[in-house]
Amino acid sequence: MSKPLNRANAGVTTTAPARLVHLGLGAFHRAHQVWYTQRAEADPENPEWGYASFTGRRPTMADALSPQDGLYTLVTRSGAGDSPELITALVEAQPADNLHRLVELMADPQVAVVTLTVTEAGYHLDAAGELDADDPAVRDDIAALTSAHDNVPVTALVTAAGKIIHGLVARRAAGVGGLAVMSCDNIAANGETTQASILGMADRVDSDLAAWIREYVSFPSTSIDRITPATEATLIADVEQQTGFRDSAPVVTEPFASWIIQGAFPAGRPAWENAGVQFVDDIDQFERRKLWLLNGSHSLMAYYGQLRGHATVADAINDPDCRARVEELWDEAARHLTAEGLDISGYRAQLIERFENPRIVHNLAQIAIDGGTKQRMRAVPILKAELASGRSGTGAAFSIAAWIAFVLGVEDVNDTRAVEIATAKAAADPVQALVAVLDEELAADTATVSLIRSHIALIQE
Repeated sequence: MSKPLNRANAGVTTTAPARLVHLGLGAFHRAHQVWYTQRAEADPENPEWGYASFTGRRPTMADALSPQDGLYTLVTRSGAGDSPELITALVEAQPADNLHRLVELMADPQVAVVTLTVTEAGYHLDAAGELDADDPAVRDDIAALTSAHDNVPVTALVTAAGKIIHGLVARRAAGVGGLAVMSCDNIAANGETTQASILGMADRVDSDLAAWIREYVSFPSTSIDRITPATEATLIADVEQQTGFRDSAPVVTEPFASWIIQGAFPAGRPAWENAGVQFVDDIDQFERRKLWLLNGSHSLMAYYGQLRGHATVADAINDPDCRARVEELWDEAARHLTAEGLDISGYRAQLIERFENPRIVHNLAQIAIDGGTKQRMRAVPILKAELASGRSGTGAAFSIAAWIAFVLGVEDVNDTRAVEIATAKAAADPVQALVAVLDEELAADTATVSLIRSHIALIQE
């Protein structure tokens, strides 16, 4: 007879204090940052670092995890079988709208780090990498935070930047010093991205607060990697059979995991290096390796693979045509990844092994979401680097063409930039307009647009 999963039933007698705050309580966060934090504890019986994590817009995950006291099962799945592990380092699962608790935590001197997984779109930046002050959510949050100076209580905030600023106001007032705010999203220079989002909003709300943030808050950059598919109902049944607990929020992941960090932590941090985290002085090439090779090939397969009738990464990589396109993209990217320690050939071989894992069901439809933002971070930089070197960048151009062919072939695009994409699709020249959605400079390059057109024609044959 199985039991409900909670701390009493699982025999968990100690709970770490909430010293880490996270925005974006999804499967990846629970398979990565929480897992690393648990593994970094010097004494697992007396843990020192717990996560208080807040959901995105919907409270679903908080509703599932709160009755379980934050506990869940992480299933590492390989060809050899499943390895279930009880994760205890998530000590609070909060809904996104619990601003009172977020502010309370961020004013607590024990809290040292705020991490984020809010997707590229969650930073609300424009093409120039600056806060998009015309975004309605950004405007509303700026108005709410500004009104707070007139003693009007803040009852709702939408953006991650707005919520963090609201918390930093309380931290500054409490006089407990700064902390680190660290993105764990797949974005190049994600530390700079986070800083641009938060300071861009803070400058518009309160210049003195913005000056305090510049002095006391750090924005480390990270490169993160662990394939974490969406949880399916079959996993819940598998976990109950394997562990004897009814877990409504298990997570499945692959054996591989990587976390590379550059930056300072003014209020301290877990000893993540004990769990294998790598701290470096220059993260740029490590970020590009991840974004261009792993994420870049994911996006290529998400669109081209689905157009060829495939549903998962494993299906797509075992299609010789898809694999050849992936290898071509990697060849182009590798020419611009030359720093010591990157081991590009070994990394590529490792990616193929990961992609081929038959028991990690990584759905292409999930990866395809928000391509309008993802492709400008993934395929576009490779293409522009190749063009700058005097080459055509045909592999990266093919990836962009696959996205355009996919977008042109569906009525509704699952993308935060859906309105912009729909406008481009309705343009007199939809191909050029969709290239402009990704990069206006590329859209003005006649030869490159012509190359993309030829790829689209080939894909649509």
